[in-house]
Amino acid sequence: MELKRVVVTGLGALTPIGNNVKEYWEGLIEGRSGADFIKQFDASKFKTQFACEVKNFNVEDFIEKKEARKLDQFSQYAMVSATEAMADSRLMESDPNVDRIGVIWGSGIGGLKTFQDEAQNFFEGDGTPRFNPFFIPKMISDIAAGHISIKYGLRGPNYVTVSACASATNAIIDAFNLIRLGKADAIVTGGSEAAVNEMGMGGFNALKALSTRNEDPKTASRPFDLDRDGFVLGEGSGALILEELEHALKRGAKIYAEVVGGGMSGDAYHMTAPHPEGIGARNVMIAALEDAYMKPEEIDYVNVHGTSTPLGDVAETKAIKDVFGDHAYNLNISSTKSMTGHLLGAAGAIEAIACILSVNNDIVPPTINHFTDDPEIDNKLNFTFNKAQKRVVNAALSNTFGFGGHNTSVIVKKFNR
Repeated sequence: MELKRVVVTGLGALTPIGNNVKEYWEGLIEGRSGADFIKQFDASKFKTQFACEVKNFNVEDFIEKKEARKLDQFSQYAMVSATEAMADSRLMESDPNVDRIGVIWGSGIGGLKTFQDEAQNFFEGDGTPRFNPFFIPKMISDIAAGHISIKYGLRGPNYVTVSACASATNAIIDAFNLIRLGKADAIVTGGSEAAVNEMGMGGFNALKALSTRNEDPKTASRPFDLDRDGFVLGEGSGALILEELEHALKRGAKIYAEVVGGGMSGDAYHMTAPHPEGIGARNVMIAALEDAYMKPEEIDYVNVHGTSTPLGDVAETKAIKDVFGDHAYNLNISSTKSMTGHLLGAAGAIEAIACILSVNNDIVPPTINHFTDDPEIDNKLNFTFNKAQKRVVNAALSNTFGFGGHNTSVIVKKFNR
């Protein structure tokens, strides 16, 4: 069976450094930090009092108030970025077969704020079970895909992937596979997350996963720096329209890039820590390269998972050196989480978009907040520290890894007929 080619024809983003794709890309290239003290609740008693929140966002600018109240924040974010991506693709203007267009979304946690609010209302009450009738539909992770499909009448494959911080990349890989197998003409994919709330911050603080650099939030996310002390929690959404090549060409679609390979692996090591030798990370990058029928030397840029944790950054660096050998020193490597924070289940979506725009514009966004080299990390590698770098980017690989040892990698490259 000959596999079909899959291209990207639409993008949408709602991030801590920009509320649409244009603003997001400008923020990346400028090296802008999205971290600041939390505005959504009083975090003064928390170990970490800052996060990378979405800014200047009013949901009623995008969704009618009555409808918005039926959606948890993570679904609101999903709808905003998916709407931008669909408009960008102009997919619905060509009178497509909606039975062959699907939605495959990713979210690691789903409606955490909805769950928090309903539980709080119940336990602070007199014990009488008074729950919002939208409690369950707002909370469940799969509902974002449902809302997107309902808005556009899309009746193709429809579900959500849940694999912690690898969720959105898992969704992109599933969408890629279904299209190249001929099961769909196009799929709206990506991911959203909204965990900047009391339960999210408290839970990750209890795990000792978050930076506690309250005296200087904007420099708290510092991947590969000696003094990194954990990740910065982010929120937002990213959406991509993946489309079968001939379907896209027939309607004259704008093509950003081609998706050529995806890999998935498991660490089988620890609940939250990566394998110290980066075995799962190594295996997933090899799997993606094999899937794309590409040699390591054909990759120009790796957007790393790079969360700014003491163990994770070392393990991922080891894996890159294992996979790419001497070519590792020719790569540009960067962690855009240094700017956006860690969007958990949505991370893979906005980072895939960063790779696609890097391929489009031949420029690599930086890893900001590097001050001191870590002797455990090979600093002869080009981590694109502190400033974007121009170079030809024919192909880029994006890594996202999640609690439970879930690893995903996806490869995009310049489109050529």
